[in-house]
Amino acid sequence: MFKYKSSKNTGAKSWVYQRITGIILVVFAIGHYILMHFHPDNGKTYEAVFARMQYPWYRLIDLVFVTFALYHGLNGVWGIFRDYNLKKWSKITILSLIIVFGLAFLFWAYHIVLSIPYVK
Repeated sequence: MFKYKSSKNTGAKSWVYQRITGIILVVFAIGHYILMHFHPDNGKTYEAVFARMQYPWYRLIDLVFVTFALYHGLNGVWGIFRDYNLKKWSKITILSLIIVFGLAFLFWAYHIVLSIPYVK
């Protein structure tokens, strides 16, 4: 017979979070497309981006966007590795690298967005 395996180690939560972040990213991508490509007067120059970053909402949107994108991407990479029957030390090593990589890029992104000075 089959032994019951709780959803704790099956990746069910990861699967649900992957779908939720995917839906959120689609909404953000549509918003990004409308903002950057539908309105040509918005511009993609340094000055235009700098002017948009003077509003806290744009900073918040960028930070949420990059956070969800990093989580979604790295969770997908981990899901690929989880499909293989790896040894415990391999799982720990790969997951640790993914977490370190993700946190490093997340802190880097936050540093870039939050270090843009406000001009009054």
